[in-house]
Amino acid sequence: MGIGQDSKQMGIGQALRANFLGHAPNWYKTTILAFLVLNPILMFTVGKYITGWVLIVEFIFTLAMALKCYPLPAGGLLAIEAVVIGLTNPHSIYHEVELNLPVILLLMFMVAGIYFMKEGLVYLFTKILTKVRSKVALAFLFSILGAILSAFLDALTVTAVIIAVAYGFYNIFHKFASSEKVYDTYDINHDHIVDDKYHEDLDQFRGFLRNLMMHGAVGTALGGATTLVGEPQNLLIASIMKWDFADFFLNSAPVSIPVLIVGVLTAITLEVTKFWGYGYQLPYSVRKVIEDDVKAKDAAMDTRGRVRLIIMAVCGVVLIFSLALHLAEVGIIGLMIIILLTAFNGVIEEGRIGHAFEEALPFTALLIVFFSIVAVIHDQHLFTPIIQWVLHLEGQDQLVAFFAANGILSAISDNVFVATVYMSETQKAFEAGGIALEQYNKLAVSINMGTNIPSVATPNGQAAFLFLLTSALAPLIRLSYMEMVKLALPYTIVMSITGVLATMYLL
Repeated sequence: MGIGQDSKQMGIGQALRANFLGHAPNWYKTTILAFLVLNPILMFTVGKYITGWVLIVEFIFTLAMALKCYPLPAGGLLAIEAVVIGLTNPHSIYHEVELNLPVILLLMFMVAGIYFMKEGLVYLFTKILTKVRSKVALAFLFSILGAILSAFLDALTVTAVIIAVAYGFYNIFHKFASSEKVYDTYDINHDHIVDDKYHEDLDQFRGFLRNLMMHGAVGTALGGATTLVGEPQNLLIASIMKWDFADFFLNSAPVSIPVLIVGVLTAITLEVTKFWGYGYQLPYSVRKVIEDDVKAKDAAMDTRGRVRLIIMAVCGVVLIFSLALHLAEVGIIGLMIIILLTAFNGVIEEGRIGHAFEEALPFTALLIVFFSIVAVIHDQHLFTPIIQWVLHLEGQDQLVAFFAANGILSAISDNVFVATVYMSETQKAFEAGGIALEQYNKLAVSINMGTNIPSVATPNGQAAFLFLLTSALAPLIRLSYMEMVKLALPYTIVMSITGVLATMYLL
């Protein structure tokens, strides 16, 4: 029985079924309930070790099915059950949270801080899109700017900015192309109101935006791998290794920089060759409409608006220098940026400030659930045999094995979760004397690059990709799950091969 049925006619049991995990598919709800029933049975029949491994598989399933249901409710239920049946305990979970406080502060304050810079970032990307006419140059700029901004800001927020720009431009042209007779009932999701003469241009425009969104999203992964603030797991790794901003960049550079260069060259090559769904051009009619709209908005901008942009630029410079010089923990620097931007740009209402935290806090809560599962892994020593097997490998073979294992798992689950597990287990092996310091540093880089690069293969692995896929823009430009996997494939192959070779010969 669907949740669309009149709730007044439902019995209590029917209402419970309808409310449980909301509008997620019934098969998904049944699967989660089956997990919750199965785990206690396994606990008392085959023991904690096997039950712990089953729990991990179940949790990865909730991550892989993120488009059906955000992993927090279903994954959270599994984490709560793990505590109830004794696979871990609240003290172990708190210990994991305590160890990873810098990562939590990063998500809470840095992402929110960049939210108040969105207007300036949107202005930057808008100017690029309207001033640069070459599609190859646009692909290069979106890729390299996505990388640079993600290296110093946050990949998720940079992706959100690009989405906002693309959605705004799509809305401008779609509304322009719609029949005047239906303007009062205008709906951006409906194409039947678009005049016939603009249908071909609209389809071309969709392809153009799909290309740029993928170049930009992959760019955030490329830049996000280079610094400790680019992705949440980077800071987690840096915290364990006690690396500051410069240390992280220099240690990762032998792998991250070659991958960055090859990734940007891939964007250019795809547009030059018009290969694999790339090469769509911006129709003249679309460019004309967008340019006219941008000119009108620039003319209407007052002095206060221009001063806001200047303040954002200044705060961006302050942010970069603060991170580079490691003046404070990353999260504290993010809080400083929030204070500066709100104070000098007149954002003083609690409600307006609260919006900045909407993007970060759901993932922050999910991160705590990650740590709960990691606590199970630690308490039950689930990864000990795997780590011991990898530790029997030597030199570069060991590094490649770590890169590959983290890459494959990150592509099907979540890179933060995978990095948390592997880094914590590697740390334990190092502290036990099983790894030399130099190799320990290299293994940390392998984990970092493994979780950042091959994970572009699917939307599951990269939070920015998943954010794009679940955005209001995706259905408008016909960017489905499989279309994103297809468009990411050339990047996945080239970047992963480069990452493996750099790990083998440069690290």
